[in-house]
Amino acid sequence: MTKKTPHILLVNPWIHDFAAYDFWAKPLGLLTLASILRLHGFSVSYIDCLDRFHPKSLEEASVKRQGRGPYLKTQIPRPKGLEDIPRTFSRYGILPEWFINDLLSIPAPELVFVTSLMTYWYPGVKETIVRIKEVFQDIPVVLGGIYATLCHDHAVSQSGADKIVIGAGEKKILTIAEEITGFSSALLFKPEDLDTYPYPAFDLQRKISYIPLLTTKGCPFSCAYCASHFLNPEISRRSPDSIVNEICYWHETFGIMDFAFYDDALLIDPGNHAVPLLEGIINKSVNVRFHTPNALHIREISKKTASLMFNAGFKTLRLGLETVSFDKRSDLDKKVKAEEFQQAVSYLKEAGFNKNQVGAYLLVGLPGQSITDIELAVKTVQKSGITPVPAYYTPIPHTALWNRAVKSSRYDLESDPVFTNNAILPCWREAFSWKDISYIKKIVRGE
Repeated sequence: MTKKTPHILLVNPWIHDFAAYDFWAKPLGLLTLASILRLHGFSVSYIDCLDRFHPKSLEEASVKRQGRGPYLKTQIPRPKGLEDIPRTFSRYGILPEWFINDLLSIPAPELVFVTSLMTYWYPGVKETIVRIKEVFQDIPVVLGGIYATLCHDHAVSQSGADKIVIGAGEKKILTIAEEITGFSSALLFKPEDLDTYPYPAFDLQRKISYIPLLTTKGCPFSCAYCASHFLNPEISRRSPDSIVNEICYWHETFGIMDFAFYDDALLIDPGNHAVPLLEGIINKSVNVRFHTPNALHIREISKKTASLMFNAGFKTLRLGLETVSFDKRSDLDKKVKAEEFQQAVSYLKEAGFNKNQVGAYLLVGLPGQSITDIELAVKTVQKSGITPVPAYYTPIPHTALWNRAVKSSRYDLESDPVFTNNAILPCWREAFSWKDISYIKKIVRGE
């Protein structure tokens, strides 16, 4: 006999790192899976180990910094092999005893899903799974997400999960749930059509401080430093109308003011996507704020798109500049030329954006990169009248730059993802240096 209403728990794990901050960071994929499970009749619980609004936390009830804020942190020993790094290492998120109490406060699930993000955060994932199994000893734990996909073999041997899922979980979760719980229902959405997906279950959070939006999966570029093409090899898009409707839903139902676009290609093919989307937002007269932490493709910023973004309420723009070595950048990507960057900045200024709203990401710590390269990039951005934003390079498996990173690193990157942590500049010359980090921060400040 088919079971009725199986209970499934979804968990967003701890982060173990030298530094972490909630810069528009929410487990969008995991909460999408939760909404799909609910749509198909499953009972769902959600625990966020990074919850800044946990009842036992000292975080004030009011939402500050447009929804962003610091995580609670607890100092823990540095990982093996990184003992010589002169930085404090911490567990970011709620205390373990709070997590255990939260696990004990819900009905025992029949299945637990855990997600994963940065590859070098896997120790936090591993500790999360250990704690889950302390409470629910015989319950299967399934791990998915970025780490699980990029470092599958490592996740199999080290994570402690009973099953590792590679790739998009939306297409597999119901099959996995049925295999383990015996419960099945008719498919109520089309996995290939993003417009048919239920809205992510942000209501499962204690507080909705902002809403992430993903309008496109996949990216038409194959940049040497980015794994987007590997993680989402096919490109699929939502319709502009469906995105506008979702924005209105969260704003009108929950009073949400801040929305962060997670897209890798928001402005690509603007006539069929970004332009009707922005015009739709403007026509709805919805008074909210938009942010682009994942960076915009500079080449697609025209006078029209710049004006539309300003009028639609965009407040934080990040541009994917990465480097100003334009004559050599073909080894990294083919996204922008020098004149295209200057023209885009001109359009944004003309539209009304100011220096504090517009920043250009600059990769720092690339294999073979020198301080001189970074100085030139920072000064070029500053001269243009916007803000340079260092983006410290993380070596990522399955990217074109991975082999160069492995050869240039002072660590054995292939042996353990923890050595790819961008906080230690793993491909930077011979050793981590606070002097170098301090100097980079100094020139970014214009000192």
